[in-house]
Amino acid sequence: MKLVTYVNTFLKNPQNGRLKPTMQKAPEPKKRANLRDVAKAAGVSVATVSRVLNEPTVVKKDTLEKVQTAIAELKFVPSAAARAINSGRTRFVGALVPTLDNAIFARFLAALERKLSDHQLSLIVATTEARLDIEAEKAKSLIDIGAEGLIITGATHSPAFHDLIERTMVPTIITSFFDPENPLPTIGYDNATAAQLALQHLADLGHRDIAVVHGPVHDNDRTRERLAGLKALSFAGNLATFETEISHQGGADVAKQLGNLRHRPDAILCLSDVVALGVLLGLQAQKIVVPDQISMVGIDDLPTSAVTVPPLTSVHLPVSRMGECAADALAHWITTQQEPKPEKLGARLIVRGSTKEV
Repeated sequence: MKLVTYVNTFLKNPQNGRLKPTMQKAPEPKKRANLRDVAKAAGVSVATVSRVLNEPTVVKKDTLEKVQTAIAELKFVPSAAARAINSGRTRFVGALVPTLDNAIFARFLAALERKLSDHQLSLIVATTEARLDIEAEKAKSLIDIGAEGLIITGATHSPAFHDLIERTMVPTIITSFFDPENPLPTIGYDNATAAQLALQHLADLGHRDIAVVHGPVHDNDRTRERLAGLKALSFAGNLATFETEISHQGGADVAKQLGNLRHRPDAILCLSDVVALGVLLGLQAQKIVVPDQISMVGIDDLPTSAVTVPPLTSVHLPVSRMGECAADALAHWITTQQEPKPEKLGARLIVRGSTKEV
């Protein structure tokens, strides 16, 4: 039989000499300091503390220092919810993107968040899986929790989304697409022109039989615009299109198809660098040498494109600049209630070692 010993602290009872357990009082839980505690410690009103937190530049220096000292001593951390109630502002915006797997969106969001912080705005990101119904649902969720503005990708959206924006009148900016006629302001690049830069480069090198590899068109207006740009360009040659998923595997799958063709194209134009990198690796697996046997060009100019073997010729899209411009425009719209004008950002061709003259 096991002996279990319980150790208690006892106090001698002077009346009967018996021992009784000591009733130790649990320590008081530490209370989080609030605005009233700070105001009391600084000897000012709650309104003054609120001004120090929200508009410190309008507070007298000595008062500002007293309040800041009290905040530091009390280890006071402002409640975002309480601040929203007091100021009527949440100071955050939402961004809706198809995925976080694509480096393009990662670069865009990094620049967007960095610039928003200059305006004392925070960012909440939601992914839509490139589905318009999910986009509408998540936009509503962001607005429901107090988003002061939205940044979305592409010009195609569901009726439910447009109805939501019309009813709530939340400032909303479209990125990755430029269309001055769109009901919502667009900040982005001309996707048709970007594709034309790539095709014209291949044409100038003498290529006339070109495979165009692209992602799904049914849910991506940027891809549709790029394909339309290729058709609009006067090109005296043959363009064969191959649709695949926007991934390295999607590109590798198309490379396998191209490698099995009896008559291979002399150049490949990929409408996304993500797909282009997959195509390049797929060709290398088949011992097809780029650019000696086939030239390649992409669109996006991802950081990895400069260090592939060979380095990938690509059309540079200013996604970081787009993030900065979108942040500035949305912050100004929120502050002044003045809708920004559409802004077109230029694309440029970066020639590297994956293309050569025929």
